[in-house]
Parts: sequence; C-alpha cells; structure tokens
Amino acid sequence: MENLKAFDQGVNEFVDYMFGPRDARVRGWFLLDSYLPTFFLTGAYLLCIWLGNKFMKDRPPFSLRAHLIVYNLGITLLSLYMLIELILATWEGGYNLQCQNLHSAGEADMRVAKVLWWYYFSKVIEFMDTIFFVLRKKRSQITFLHVYHHATMFNIWWCVLNWIPCGQSFFGPTLNSFIHVLMYSYYGLSVIPSMRKYLWWKKYLTQAQLIQFLLTIVHTLSAAVKPCGFPFGCLMFQSSYMATLVILFINFYIKTYQKAPSRTAIEETPDTKQIKNGFHKDCFAAANGFLNNKKAQ
Repeated sequence: MENLKAFDQGVNEFVDYMFGPRDARVRGWFLLDSYLPTFFLTGAYLLCIWLGNKFMKDRPPFSLRAHLIVYNLGITLLSLYMLIELILATWEGGYNLQCQNLHSAGEADMRVAKVLWWYYFSKVIEFMDTIFFVLRKKRSQITFLHVYHHATMFNIWWCVLNWIPCGQSFFGPTLNSFIHVLMYSYYGLSVIPSMRKYLWWKKYLTQAQLIQFLLTIVHTLSAAVKPCGFPFGCLMFQSSYMATLVILFINFYIKTYQKAPSRTAIEETPDTKQIKNGFHKDCFAAANGFLNNKKAQ
C-alpha cells in the first residue's frame, strides 16, 4: 500500500510538473485528484478487449437486446442533459463563441465545469460500447479508430478537467452531446424490429460527424488567432488531436461510402440481408462520435 501511495504521488507530481498548477476549483472532485484511477480504468478496458475476445472465441454470441435498449436510452438521456445544460450555462455566462477564457464568467464557469465532469465520466461509461461488441462477437467493429478514440478521450478529458475545466473547452462537448443524442437514439431504435424501416439516415450521421470535427478545429484555432487568455498550448494540442480523428475518419468514410460495390452487394436485396442480435448487419458502429460500418458477411 505504501508503494502504491508513493507511485501515485510520483505520477501526480510528474503531471503537475508537465502541465503546471491545476485549477483549484475542481480539487476534490471524484476521480480528478489522482491520475491513477483513469490510467488503471483505461488499462482494464484494453485488457477486457483482449481477454474478452479470447473468452468469446469458441462461444456463441450473446444477444443482449434488452441490455442494449436500456444502455442506449441511458446514454441518450445523459447526452441530452449535457447538451441542454451546456447551452444554458454558456448563455448565462455570456460566453464568447470565438474565444472564452477560464475565469471571467463566475458561477457560469463552475456550472460548465460540472457538466464537463459528467462529460469526462461518460467516457468511462462508453467503454461499454466495446464490451458489447466483444460479447456479441462483432470483432470487425472493434477497429483501431474505435479503440483509439475511447481510450484517449477518457485520459484527455481527465487533463481538461484538471487544467481547463471551462471556458473554450465547452464547444466540443456541446457538439458531441448533440451528435450522441442522435447516434445513441439510432442505436436504441435499431434494436426494435418495427423501427428499422425508419432508420435510413445513417450516412447523414456520418457526415455530421465530419462536420463536428471540422467545426471543433475551426473553433479551437479561432482562439489562437484572437487570444483571450486561454492556454495556447492546450489549443494546439486539441487541434492536433482532432486532426488525427479527421484523418482516421475520412479514411473510414472513403472506404465505406466511396468504394465501388461488389457484385454480391449489387445482387443482394434488402429482403435477403440478415439481421443478427437485433441489428441489421449494415448497421453502423457508433462510439463517442465515431461511426464504423460493418461489411456484409
């Protein structure tokens, strides 16, 4: 136990040395004072993927239909709460869309920070996206983009909450919460057989994702063009990280929607396509704003 405490202290001293003093307003908030819980939860997530695939290798997939309905409904409602609360809090604080610093809005800044904590915590909840894929043996949907996004976002938002928990940080989560309302609604509806005929808007969600990434980059860089006191290094890091997502996502989009259809795909009619575990086999995989189309088997 003493060794663990010493290790924890060393890790936190290192991140404090790297990033400077933390924002005192979030001291004592759940999971924020130490980096180790976030680090270990991420490691457990990656380990569950590896061990879970081994465990499921020679076993039949689980259906989990009822679990998926409850889970997707829960994420949809949480995303809707975060979207509404962020809009109201930033409106109350008179946030500047181009550049907003960390301290000028008073109580509204704290209101934003509290919502962004839920946004951070939602990232560990969304690890279940991948666990459901593992249990349902949807290995083709556990892509590099999917795992990269889930693992990095949880860790990045630990840093955001500790050093820049409000101000310019509000924009990305607001857009992403809106997208998640749509995406997890799609997921939940796709489990209900009678609703599948209404789910024609998959490709438009994919396009909305690309627009979200680009708008976030533009918004981030706008604060660098006209500074307002928000940390410049954080702006550059966020822009660089979002650029990696844009590259990966454009690659996915081209492979999914721009490639020529195979003869099998041309001859196959909607009536002959399989439905497994409550999902159409062309149903996309959505995770924190990212879509992954499953190829026809």
